[in-house]
Amino acid sequence: MEPINIDELQRFVGATVEIAIEDKEGGDQAPVVKKTIKKIQFCPDHTHVRFYFDAIYFLAVPLSSNVIETDAMFSAADPERGLTYKFKNN
Repeated sequence: MEPINIDELQRFVGATVEIAIEDKEGGDQAPVVKKTIKKIQFCPDHTHVRFYFDAIYFLAVPLSSNVIETDAMFSAADPERGLTYKFKNN
């Protein structure tokens, strides 16, 4: 696993992806949603990467997450909170 590289994530801008957030403890899971990524940037304090769906709404992924990437998938596991964020190209 490697740290988040925001430059490599730019390939998702403009793409429609399936997004899943999983809880390692097996609690209730949010449904998988399809969203188009409009832009990706750091949050103001540089602790998270924001994946924007429009000018207002975004999903923030901690920079401290452990990352697994392929050409079609990005997965970031936040060990502190026990959540895994998965983005998969359609």
